[in-house]
Amino acid sequence: MEFVRRIGRGLKKFGLDWFIASILLAVVVAALLPAKGAGEQAVNWISIAGIAMLFFLYGTRMSPRETLEGLRHWRLHLTVTVFTFVLFPILGLLGQFALTPLLGTGLAAGLLFLTLVPSTVQSSISFVSISRGNIPAAIVSASASNLIGVFVTPLLVIALMSATSGVHIDGSSVLKIFAQLLLPYVLGQLCRRWVLPLTDRIGPRISLFDKAVIVVVVYSAFSEAVAEGMFSQITWAEAGWLVLVCCVLLAIVLSLSALAGRLFGFSVADQRVVQFCGSKKSLATGMPMAAVLFAGQPIGLLVLPLMIFHQIQLIVCAWMANRYGREYDAAHA
Repeated sequence: MEFVRRIGRGLKKFGLDWFIASILLAVVVAALLPAKGAGEQAVNWISIAGIAMLFFLYGTRMSPRETLEGLRHWRLHLTVTVFTFVLFPILGLLGQFALTPLLGTGLAAGLLFLTLVPSTVQSSISFVSISRGNIPAAIVSASASNLIGVFVTPLLVIALMSATSGVHIDGSSVLKIFAQLLLPYVLGQLCRRWVLPLTDRIGPRISLFDKAVIVVVVYSAFSEAVAEGMFSQITWAEAGWLVLVCCVLLAIVLSLSALAGRLFGFSVADQRVVQFCGSKKSLATGMPMAAVLFAGQPIGLLVLPLMIFHQIQLIVCAWMANRYGREYDAAHA
C-alpha cells in the first residue's frame, strides 16, 4: 500500500492523478493491444451499459427541488450557459477554419467537437469550493450544463460538424442520445428517493465507477482508431500544435470569463462560478456523447483534443483555485 501511495504522490507532482494516469494507460494499451472481434463487441457492450448507468447515477445526485431553487440565480447560470454553448462553439468554428492547415482535418474537427460538449461537474464544483466561491450556484450551473448538453450538444454537432467537418450525423444518433443518456437520467430522477440511501452509502465507489466507465470508453475509442490506422495520419508537429492550441483556447476563455464576472457585477464568490464552470469541458460527458453520436465511425482523432484540453484545464485551474483560496484566507484571517 505504501508503494501505491508513493506512486499517487508522484503523479500529483506532475498534475496527474490515478484517473488521468488510467486514461493514458488505456491509450497505450489500445495502441499495443486493440480490442478485436469478440473482444471489441464485448468492450462496446460494456461501454454502452456503463454509459447508461453513469447517467442514471447522475440523475440520482440532485433533487428536482434543489435544481429549481438554484435556478433563481438565473443571470449567473445564463452567463455560464452562454460561455459553454455560445462562446466556446464560436471559438471552435474560428479555430477549425483557421487551424485546419496546421492540425489536419481530423484534429480540427476534434477541436470543434470539444467546444460543443457541456461543462464538467465534479471538477468545476471542486475548484469553486477550493477558491472559496459560491458552491450551491456551482452545483446548479455545472449540473444544468450537463442536462442542457444532452439536448444542445447533439443539435450543435448536427448543425456545425455535419456541414464543416464531413462527419455524418443523422436523426438516429440524436435518438440514441436520448435513449442512452437522457432516459437513464430521467429514470434516475424518478427513482432518486429509493436509490439515494444506497448511493449515499457507496458514494466513493460510485465515483470510481464513473471513472472506470470513462477509461473503458477511451480504450474502445482508441482501439477503433488504431484498427482504422488513424494515428498514422498525425505528425509530431500536428500534435505539438494541438497542445498549444488547447492552451491558448483555455487562456482565452479563462480571461473572458473573469472579465465577464466583473463587468456583470457578480460578487467575487459568483465570479469564481463563472470562471470555473464557464471555462470547463467535460471528458466524462463528452466521451459518452462521442461514442453515441459517432457510432460506427472512427472517433480517436475526434476525442483526442478533448482529452488533451481536459488535462490542461485540470492542471491550470487547480493552480488558480489554490491561489484564489489562499488570497481569500489571507484577506479573512
